[in-house]
Amino acid sequence: MDFTQSQQSNSLSLGFLSHSSAVTASNGSKNDRSSKIVDDSIAFQIESRIQDLANPVPSIPLQLMDQQTENHHNCKEENSNEDKESKKDEEEKEVEEFRFWGHSMCFKRKRDCDSVSSTSSSSAKSRRASSNELELRRNAVRAWGNQSLRVADSDVFEIMEKEKMRQYKGIELIASENFVCKAVMEALGSHLTNKYSEGMPRSRYYGGNQYIDEIEILCCERALAAFGLDSESWGVNVQPYSCTSANFAVYTGLLLPGDRIMGLDTPSGGNTSHGCYLPNGRKVSGASIFFESLSYKVNPQTGYIDYDKLEEKAVDFRPKILICGGSSYPREWDYARFRQIADKCGAVLLCDMAQISGLIAAKECISPFEYCDIVTSTTHKSLRGPRGGIIFYRKGPKPRKRGMPSNQVDGSDRYDFEEKINFAVFPALQGGPHNNHIAALAIALKQVATPEYKAYMQQVKKNAQALASALLRRNCRLVTGGTDNHLLLWDLRNLGLTGKNFEKVCELGHITLNKVTIFDDNGNLTPGGVRIGTPAMTSRGCLEADFETMADFLLRAVQIASSVQREHGKVPKPFLKGLESSKEIVELRTRVESFASQFAMPGFDM
Repeated sequence: MDFTQSQQSNSLSLGFLSHSSAVTASNGSKNDRSSKIVDDSIAFQIESRIQDLANPVPSIPLQLMDQQTENHHNCKEENSNEDKESKKDEEEKEVEEFRFWGHSMCFKRKRDCDSVSSTSSSSAKSRRASSNELELRRNAVRAWGNQSLRVADSDVFEIMEKEKMRQYKGIELIASENFVCKAVMEALGSHLTNKYSEGMPRSRYYGGNQYIDEIEILCCERALAAFGLDSESWGVNVQPYSCTSANFAVYTGLLLPGDRIMGLDTPSGGNTSHGCYLPNGRKVSGASIFFESLSYKVNPQTGYIDYDKLEEKAVDFRPKILICGGSSYPREWDYARFRQIADKCGAVLLCDMAQISGLIAAKECISPFEYCDIVTSTTHKSLRGPRGGIIFYRKGPKPRKRGMPSNQVDGSDRYDFEEKINFAVFPALQGGPHNNHIAALAIALKQVATPEYKAYMQQVKKNAQALASALLRRNCRLVTGGTDNHLLLWDLRNLGLTGKNFEKVCELGHITLNKVTIFDDNGNLTPGGVRIGTPAMTSRGCLEADFETMADFLLRAVQIASSVQREHGKVPKPFLKGLESSKEIVELRTRVESFASQFAMPGFDM
């Protein structure tokens, strides 16, 4: 091929010659600008119309790309057959000299076999480097993901170890706390925490939830079975993060902002999620901020709920939701009376059984399910499960109202709680459920249905009564004079102590309980008491005699508190300063730790 023809104005031309044309040209005139090309190749030459005939420009041989494979194999054969002299001649031929506008220039050809070999070697090295880099990156992920807590974060590990020792060496008497079993802990710390599963079973916003659905469905089935409920008449949502979240979901699903709710006053033993105002009128909880709440109270002389005054208030206030249940009420609830009052004022009856749900499941307390429309609870406390919430709601046809003829019952009158409550939980108030918590709850609910759990709750109740009797024999004053469940309220006012100062003395002595407000005879609020519960220490294996010993520790704490108070006064700051130098506190702590360390800790070894 010859592309030397060009426009007349150009003084340079570029030509390509095949082997055959080059040979023909070489056999012709001696002055021909072409020189013979010894190999089977294509040559190019640059021509100038201003030619120097005395110095002809030689052709430069080039290799076509489609010949590389053939030449690569030929090169291998030549390398094996030719001697060193042949290789030397070949290397000399690789350098070609030509002139361009009178200038001498060199062009060195690279042998095809070397090029292919070099490219192949370079590619192999590149692949090895890439493979090594990928492996390093994978190892970095493995190293990050498989470190133990002790290695990954020694700071958090050390703090957690201190908390473990505090639990082991101390006496836990907070009524709302308990110790979970090892199986519950394993589920809480499992791979289930990795999965996002917004929505309800079989109706998720994400894929890959077939096994998460199985766990949640199983948990719901066990929840209904634990409390002896028929799935045709009751539904359950196990996704709330706490009982406060559960209560607010009920309000959100059934009410409009500004609608009325009515629950037990917080100083009387109610929970802030039932509506709470401070004496200065400040709204404390979301229930009071977004809804209008009015509280009913206990009788200040007896400590029992005054049902007559409750009914009178409810009929006047006409709440949309009437709430029974509380955080610090040591007696049974009259659910039948609550049902009458709710029907009289047209309210939905909600029971918050957070404190006593374990006792209800074990049939050691009266069940609210016969009378209430909705029942909420925490999943820890006396239930001894993970920290979370749960909502039970009626579904199906509504029962015939008292006094209504059976022939006037409309079968289309059905409960509509299910869709409203589920929608309020998600998407109205929460994001995705905590699947590790739901699995842990399923485990706890399986235990609740066993005879061993019933025996455990019976012991919880016996221990509470034993502790109450021990304190009463030592002339201590208990609100309502005793207990019907797992907790008791100790009124410290006759001892001249405040609940806050006594709580601090006990804490320094490694006994944990919590202060509460007590109504006085005039209905005024006084932080003059503490709440004590027995589930946690019962979970560690303590029996009635052990709670007698705990009563002695509590009385010793009273003596220390009274002594420090006489010297430093009731004001918290100087009172605490006086405790710091108290040798009696150190002695009490030593005795408490020696006693508590005798008992095993559920969930982990010491």
